[in-house]
Amino acid sequence: MAEQHNQTFMLEVVTPQRLIISEEVEELMAPGQEGYFGVWPGHTPFMTTLKIGELSYTRGRKERFLAVNWGYAEVRPDKVIVLVESAERPEEIDLARAEQARVRAEERLRQFGDEAIDHARAQAALERALARMAVAAKGRPSE
Repeated sequence: MAEQHNQTFMLEVVTPQRLIISEEVEELMAPGQEGYFGVWPGHTPFMTTLKIGELSYTRGRKERFLAVNWGYAEVRPDKVIVLVESAERPEEIDLARAEQARVRAEERLRQFGDEAIDHARAQAALERALARMAVAAKGRPSE
């Protein structure tokens, strides 16, 4: 019988533009609409919506990160499929551009106050910028 830490499951992360990841992983942490959730091999099946945030997964005892933007996750005991609007690896993120987006979003939040639609857009832009900055700061995974 294999030990739990040696078991894996297939993780697929897909955007409308491309397949980001298709590999065996040991665990996953994802930004669910109700908060972050973890998945391990043999997990109980469920589906959920995802919000903007950091998705992390462990492969070969190395933690890797993606900045993700809205989507869905289908969890099965042997596979997790993540469909998101966008996903970026740390090395794909322009940190200066993400910082500029954060500053613009914070300024828009101050301008719009509580005007619902504009506030929601500015809040989403801020969350995207912060997630991208957090993932970029983690840098490229060491091989």
